[in-house]
Amino acid sequence: MNIQNLYLDPNLHILVTGGAGFIGSNLCEALLTKGNRVTCLDNFATGKRENIDHLHANSNFTLFEGDIRNLEDCHKACTGVDYVLHQAALGSVPRSINDPITSNDVNVSGFLNMLVAARDAKVKRFIYAASSSTYGDSENMPKVEDIIGKPLSPYAITKYVNELYADIFSKTYGLETIGLRYFNVFGRKQDPNGAYAAVIPKFVMQLMKHESPVINGDGSYSRDFTYIDNVLEMNIRAMVSENPDAVNTVYNVAYGERTDLNELVGLLKDYLSNFDAAIANVNAEYGPNRQGDVPHSLASIEKAKKLLGYTPQFDIKRGLKEAVTWYWQNLK
Repeated sequence: MNIQNLYLDPNLHILVTGGAGFIGSNLCEALLTKGNRVTCLDNFATGKRENIDHLHANSNFTLFEGDIRNLEDCHKACTGVDYVLHQAALGSVPRSINDPITSNDVNVSGFLNMLVAARDAKVKRFIYAASSSTYGDSENMPKVEDIIGKPLSPYAITKYVNELYADIFSKTYGLETIGLRYFNVFGRKQDPNGAYAAVIPKFVMQLMKHESPVINGDGSYSRDFTYIDNVLEMNIRAMVSENPDAVNTVYNVAYGERTDLNELVGLLKDYLSNFDAAIANVNAEYGPNRQGDVPHSLASIEKAKKLLGYTPQFDIKRGLKEAVTWYWQNLK
């Protein structure tokens, strides 16, 4: 199912928090192509203006520069809004270990502000970015939504607290909420730079420079890497679903297959060498395991299939081919 084939009422006004970030900017773009009014709330702490520069020409797009830690900003941003897609957060496990206070301020206090503002504005539904990190030390494979372990990082704690708050707001105030537990999302516009860059864009940039990517551990750690278009599909399905059993709950957002880091580097070298044959000869290096990392991650997506009709189209190979092409064309 191509997301363009998913019907979405073009008369809706949708707020995307963190709309200048990787996932948020892709959401803004997808919603505008469907004719919706889109407000992007961002303070540009991690979001990038270049991600949304091309959207300003669209009369349906509004940028509201504000901070979710400021309740007044949240109230203003929610005025007249039908749906909230809450993507704003400080990501990264290492960042949260280095600075747990700021991660908590943004991810918990900011999240609570947005819930209050959405409740007060009487939005139809509040859909938020949850995280696979919530599974913590649970060894169950694949990960199913109702079985979690203890969090392994401050970041994981913040994302679990989000789910608890959303549940309380659903039960206490009648605010419809849906949490989307993202599993290692990757794709166009994901930032390859900085201390907390995600592994795929970081490896891509290193390989394009003929630098050895550094794998944490022996490369056997595995992830359910999830292409951005699968995430867009889930957000839209979460908005349009009229199934009463589908709301006030959480879903895994993934493809349902896992790839270890050694395999990942092999695929990246294979696809990038189509643009530059020398990349095939660049070898990875190995470093220590990263604190707070979960060894393996694999999602069950049966709940999303059953209740939301989720049909992810991009496996790791198809997604990587698309992502690598984008990086080569835009960042080389």
